[in-house]
Parts: sequence; C-alpha cells; structure tokens
Amino acid sequence: MREHDFPAPQRRGRGKSRFDDDEPYFLKRGGPAEPALAEPDDEPEPEDQWSSWDEAVHGPEPHPEWLVTELAAKDTELGVLKTGKEADVHLVRRAVPGTDRSCLLAAKRYRDAQHRLFHRDSGYLEGRRVRRSRENRAMAGRTAFGRQMIAGQWAAAEFAALARLWEIGAASGRIAVPYPVQLLGTELMLEFVGDAEAGQAAPRLAQVRPDAAELRDLWEQLVDALVVLARAGYAHGDLSPYNLLVHRGRLVMIDLPQVVDVVANPQGPEFLARDVRVVGTWFAARGLPAGDVDPGELTGLLLREAGIR
Repeated sequence: MREHDFPAPQRRGRGKSRFDDDEPYFLKRGGPAEPALAEPDDEPEPEDQWSSWDEAVHGPEPHPEWLVTELAAKDTELGVLKTGKEADVHLVRRAVPGTDRSCLLAAKRYRDAQHRLFHRDSGYLEGRRVRRSRENRAMAGRTAFGRQMIAGQWAAAEFAALARLWEIGAASGRIAVPYPVQLLGTELMLEFVGDAEAGQAAPRLAQVRPDAAELRDLWEQLVDALVVLARAGYAHGDLSPYNLLVHRGRLVMIDLPQVVDVVANPQGPEFLARDVRVVGTWFAARGLPAGDVDPGELTGLLLREAGIR
C-alpha cells in the first residue's frame, strides 16, 4: 500500500477494542449462536448514538440502496460478532427513527495503543510509509504514538483495499468483499454479510461441508478472486478458511487489514505463496483432486498477473 491509498485517519473513541481471532465470540465462549436483535421500534438505549456518517470517510459511490446515510439515523449496538487479537467486530443497526429505513452493519474496532499489535507486524508494514519522518521513527520504535499510528494504518489499509476490490467486484463479478461503509479513526464499518432479518452471519469456509460440485465451484471462485487481487497488486497476507465467508453460494473475502503490496513489499511474493498454500491445503483435504490444486502453479500465475514474473 502507498500513502495516497490511505484516507486521513480521524480520532474518535468507541469503547474497548481488541484484536480479531480466528474463532468468533459465540464459538469460543459457548454463548448464543448469534447476538439477539433489538426490534426497530424499541426505545433507544442510553448508549445509542446518532449516526457517525457525516464525520467519517465514506465508501465508493454510488452507495448501495440498502445503506442508510441519513443524518437523522441512530446506531444501536446489538452485540459482538467476533473478538480476538486484532479487533472486536460488533453488530450495529443503523435506523431512522419513525421510518422503516434501517440496515445492519459490522463495526470493526481496532485496538488502542495499550493492547497488543499484530504479531510479527513489521513484515506486513514493509512498503507502507508516511511522509513525516517523526511518524516513521515512532512507528519503527513502537512508541505509544507510533503504535496508534500503526493501528490507524491497519484500518486505513483495509478500508482502501476493500473500496478498490468492491468496485472491481461490482464491475466484473470476479471477487466479492463486504461493502466498506465508512472509516472513522480506527473504526471500520462494513456491510453485514449474512441473514439480516435473523442477524445471523454467513458461515466461514472452515465451517461448511460442501459436496464435490460445491467444492469445485468455491475453488474456482477463490482462484478468480486471487487473480483479481494479484492484478490489483495485492496479496491478502493472512488468507485462510477462517477469513472467507460463504453466503448464498458466493465466496466472500474478509479481514484485509494486513493486505500486502506484492511489489513494494520485499516479502510480498512470500506472503502470496503462503496464502495459496494455506487455502490449497484446505481444499485438497476436503477432497478436491490433487491435479486441480497445484499451489506452485497457482502462485506462479498470480506472480505473473502481478507483473513480478
């Protein structure tokens, strides 16, 4: 990623934040399958607040029809979808009181400077630079200010990558990512992918048991998505069956804060090869014929698409 890809971060406290894990909150803690939803006509809770839409950096235009952008809207916290090392993901309903205008959003809140950063984050950060030498020194030295700068870079990098990939997917249909609704400081609001009426998130690839035909279709979708990423100059950087959702037969790529510029980052090809190896192993273990899953061949194709070979 390059500096001009990042929207300018803005500061805004939104409560306790920690980093994502591979397992969602309800799987790890044995709680209910999904957070309970409040009814649209319920009385606002004290922690409800006005929509932050007017304060934030917005996603690509034209905005989807389902998205509520009215300044009269209120955001209602409905529960935690996922929690872990990098960020908590909360379920939020944005609705205009007295109307039927509402939508569900996934609010991803990166941790503050007092909590642990991405482990081995320095490799991901290669190729990402800011203009001021003071900020570069602070990030390199992991001072409190530098850690906050890095947290802002994670959020900005994910927002910028999602915005670009969503536009590509909307035009080509070859990759699906959640629509990036807005960015405010270290909080990223995304399209909720799943059953909006029930508030049930789409299952991750690791949770599904596809038959042979479905498995082959999902693999072909994944190869298409990886080619799109490579042509855009990206490697996911942490691709696994845990950050791919399956929604109505469609593979949806999520969790891109560590997205890697495969050209600017000297380790870019290694990250790309690791992504392919991890997902290829999963598909092979589920029964996809070995002749269809050749990590070396796919890695070579992606490097060529990225213009490296």
